[in-house]
Amino acid sequence: MADPRIIDIELDERTILWRSADIEQERRIAIFDLIEENHFAPQRGYPDGYAGPFRVKLGVEEGRLAIQIAREDGTPLETLVLGLARFRRPIRDYFAICDSYFQAIRQSTPAQIETVDMARRGIHNEAAELLRERLDGKIHIDFDTARRLFTLICVLHIKA
Repeated sequence: MADPRIIDIELDERTILWRSADIEQERRIAIFDLIEENHFAPQRGYPDGYAGPFRVKLGVEEGRLAIQIAREDGTPLETLVLGLARFRRPIRDYFAICDSYFQAIRQSTPAQIETVDMARRGIHNEAAELLRERLDGKIHIDFDTARRLFTLICVLHIKA
């Protein structure tokens, strides 16, 4: 029986140099929300017809995103590698707007916070659509899953 979802997600901690309390909170929320509700269906047929649930590990190797996919019991199925060049700008823009958002929360009016948050959501939504496009034909994911995965991809790119 098919169960196309992620039941566990891990980030390759070797690629994360530093993260603030705000970013750590974003990471925790993204993982929690992702595990609670997601759609993740690799498009490659596995010999025994396995169709989930999946354990996923995200990492960055030589400037590329590595998505390690395993069965529920942890047995590896495949590793997909995506070039990250098209994500550089969305990641940079997302970090910049998140910094503005975290500052606004601390010292701005509710209207100013809402304006920054709308911009942040816009960048996040565009990046989620880009991720869905890049995974087309490899993994079918829904929009909310793409948003949460993009947040985690950003966490992998934090530099001290």
